[in-house]
Amino acid sequence: QVDVVESGGGSVQAGGSMRLSCAASGDTDNLYRMAWFRQAPGKEREGVAALHKTTGPTYADSVKGRFTISKDSADNTLFLQMNNLKPDDTAMYYCAADSRVAPARWWLRSENYKYWGSGTEVTVSS
Repeated sequence: QVDVVESGGGSVQAGGSMRLSCAASGDTDNLYRMAWFRQAPGKEREGVAALHKTTGPTYADSVKGRFTISKDSADNTLFLQMNNLKPDDTAMYYCAADSRVAPARWWLRSENYKYWGSGTEVTVSS
């Protein structure tokens, strides 16, 4: 069992930056993937960025060059640095984790993650 808790959301103006954190606890030694997802009102949940245990990150096209996913392995904390934020980035952001091996093309698909946080809200105003 793994628990994940997000923090760091809030309000920012367009063009600004924000960093989200996700603290993982429990059986974290077996985690292969951690990721950030987001869901805007009236829209489906979408994958933003994923980080595999042994390979590089994966990003959605909409955030490439603006968002950076990273992990502090010492305390199992996942980060999402968001720069040049746009109003379209407004959403509830969720941290997810999973211990199963999966092809890279699945890493931004929500059905491939077992453990989820309750989310942190990000609002970007124009």
